[in-house]
Amino acid sequence: MNWEQLKLDLIEYSKHIGIDKIGFASAEPFQELKHRLLRQEELGYQSGFEEPDIEKRTNPQLVLSGAQSIIAIALAYPSKLKNAPQSKRGERRGIFCRASWGQDYHAVLRDRLQKLEQFLQERVPNVQVKSMVDTGELSDRAVAERAGIGWSGKNCAIITPEFGSYVYLGEMLTNLPFPPDIPLEEGCGTCNKCVEVCPTGALIQGGQLDSQKCIAFLTQTKGFLAEEYRVKIGNRLYGCDTCQTVCPKNKGIDFHLHPEMEANPELVKPLLKPLLTIGNREFKEKYGYMSGSWRGKKPIQRNAILALAHYKDETAIPDLIAVMKQDPRPVMRGTAAWALGRIGMKEAAEEIEKAKQAEQDEQVLAEMEKGLIMLQDIQN
Repeated sequence: MNWEQLKLDLIEYSKHIGIDKIGFASAEPFQELKHRLLRQEELGYQSGFEEPDIEKRTNPQLVLSGAQSIIAIALAYPSKLKNAPQSKRGERRGIFCRASWGQDYHAVLRDRLQKLEQFLQERVPNVQVKSMVDTGELSDRAVAERAGIGWSGKNCAIITPEFGSYVYLGEMLTNLPFPPDIPLEEGCGTCNKCVEVCPTGALIQGGQLDSQKCIAFLTQTKGFLAEEYRVKIGNRLYGCDTCQTVCPKNKGIDFHLHPEMEANPELVKPLLKPLLTIGNREFKEKYGYMSGSWRGKKPIQRNAILALAHYKDETAIPDLIAVMKQDPRPVMRGTAAWALGRIGMKEAAEEIEKAKQAEQDEQVLAEMEKGLIMLQDIQN
């Protein structure tokens, strides 16, 4: 078999099925990544969403026995929202990050990878493959970097010369010996903007992230959010784009190449107050196809409460009082009480005092006290 020719054929085919960039890498162990991951684990910087076995994350042979090469793919996604609705007094809106616009990217990339698998299976009947997107054992970023898709930026994203960092990544392990591509040179240089403007200081240094502080991670948690981060969430409902939007390599970048990735403006920038009472069925029907729905409605609703507090939206006070008194979930009741204190209207104090009499959850009571203290400070 002429592996170089098969590689060229595969590259040509990838263009026809909507893959914007493809690269090839060896399946040798990722030794440098292993050292970095062990250090991340030691420092407690992991999010907990990753594959826990560092050996599997760094040794392709443990994922596919006999693996010889890895095919990396990238699809560019939009960075500008067309016909974006405006957030205004009484109609405040939240925002989903760009990686949650359109159809869940996991499904989009899996579709492209399956087509590549079929292409190879038709030409090499005994081929062995294993594809993954985001939730697989391997590090998408490390594979893409080795395969020449882009360099690993200081914002911990792969930055491509063509599409900036607005790309989704996926990869396929195979037992075929494809000639590898050459990695790109690092292109961030002395620029340190992403590290400097990270809202929570989660980018410890260029290329090192404390996931526990990252807003993209925090918006996906389900419990009470630490108070130090509540005011930094802003109106983000899911994810965070700050380290990408400030990147000079992303200036002027906006690709609309895939219909599946086009956003519904009303869903990716939704009104906040209706989210507080949305039911499970309606949430799944509206948001279930988006990647930002994978943790369910609870984190989105909590973040919507924090966003209303961020805006100090006085028109939301009746809605927040109802959540504080009626929502069966302690996180929602407590966060609503805190938000009422943050918004700072005097009538909220009386409602919090009333709700305290019926409340039995210790964490919720603590949040109610925080709300009352904030209201007292405002009145004084």
